[in-house]
Amino acid sequence: MNDNKVNFTAGRVAAFRCEESKPAAFLWDASASGLGLKASAGGSKRYVLQSRLESGATVRLTIGDPRTWTLAAARDEARRLQTLIDQGIDPRQEKADRIAAADAKRAEDEAKRVEAQRIEAPAFEAWQAYLVARAPKWGERTLLDHQRLVDPGGKPKTRGRRPGEGDTTMPGALLALLDRPLEQITADCVRAWLKDEAAKRPTQAALAFRLLRAFLNWCSDRPEYRDQAHVDACGSRMAKNELPKKIAKDDCLQREQLPSWFATVRRIQNPVIAAYLQTALLTGARREEVAGIRWKDVDFQWKSLTIGDKVQGNRTIPMTPFVASLLAALPRRNEWVFSSPAAASGRLQEPRIQHNKALIAAGLPNVTIHGLRRSFGTLAEWVECPAGVSAQIMGHAPSATAEKHYRVRPLDLLRMWHTKIEAWILTEAGIEQPGESDAGLRVVQNQL
Repeated sequence: MNDNKVNFTAGRVAAFRCEESKPAAFLWDASASGLGLKASAGGSKRYVLQSRLESGATVRLTIGDPRTWTLAAARDEARRLQTLIDQGIDPRQEKADRIAAADAKRAEDEAKRVEAQRIEAPAFEAWQAYLVARAPKWGERTLLDHQRLVDPGGKPKTRGRRPGEGDTTMPGALLALLDRPLEQITADCVRAWLKDEAAKRPTQAALAFRLLRAFLNWCSDRPEYRDQAHVDACGSRMAKNELPKKIAKDDCLQREQLPSWFATVRRIQNPVIAAYLQTALLTGARREEVAGIRWKDVDFQWKSLTIGDKVQGNRTIPMTPFVASLLAALPRRNEWVFSSPAAASGRLQEPRIQHNKALIAAGLPNVTIHGLRRSFGTLAEWVECPAGVSAQIMGHAPSATAEKHYRVRPLDLLRMWHTKIEAWILTEAGIEQPGESDAGLRVVQNQL
């Protein structure tokens, strides 16, 4: 070290080279204790510091490239490193600790940034996580209800519309609320939202409120959302104060109205809609359950129908003689029993318009498509059908312990009562019920 010691100058540093026969050469600064310049055979140079630790071990530390380090800066760094060594501190450990501290600080800053981003993120992201977590435990209809509440809207309407409504669907009732960060969905926020939604679409607002409350309860049980969710945001008193009181619907066909109803419905020019409305009344099934029947769900041999059930997934009910004759007469255009070449889905979408026209022509009061389901349950009482039987045919969930655990009715038992119900309705309507030979499968030419 002492054999090659000079006062460093910018010129000497620039001129120093390593001989080609050696892997490296050193030049030491006489003005700064331990400061050296290392030149490698490849032409690179580095300022270094060589000293002894408290243990007596020699240590050589790299300071930096002379192209980026001035001579003055290199001498200052050499003095700083030597001061650490004089204090019994290994500069290598100090550097490692400094790098680790910087990495930890960066990681902490990144964690804070991610946390702030998560807190500021729309609650919609938590809603999507909620759907993924809960979907395996839900039925198809329940999942669809949750998805519709955050639908962006703007799609062309495929069904009828109320006076004043546009031609496109509205955004889901929860979409605007879930655009806020989760921690901003407070009781005051929900109250203002509910008041506005209840004025526009009370039924959807009531559903949205219930599902929002379940969502917030789920969030409160998740560690990643617990500190943001306001569980008290959906108090039961709020629903009572802001939502209009439910009025039970009672639209239903009465016994004396059956002749007029059947006469006008059977005169509807579209045979698919006519068959659909009669099937809806005679099965008591829900609107979409009837519209969603596929040909593979129809068993003419064993006289049964498999219907998609919004609660149980699907249910099998008897196919009564008159319903069988209605279905057998329909054209087989595609997979759907109640097909519609004009619909993008290939199946019937809007039977309500023709039904309303038929009601007006018959001079009957308004009866919704769901009112036909209500009619079936009501008319079934005329034949003294057990309530549990008609409920099972209609797809109502059992409401009593005996129904849940002690009633296992075979299809033939349901068929006996279902056929009685259909026969009584047709008799009251003045329609002759077909025999078994009339209700079988027969070839029908496609009507394109």
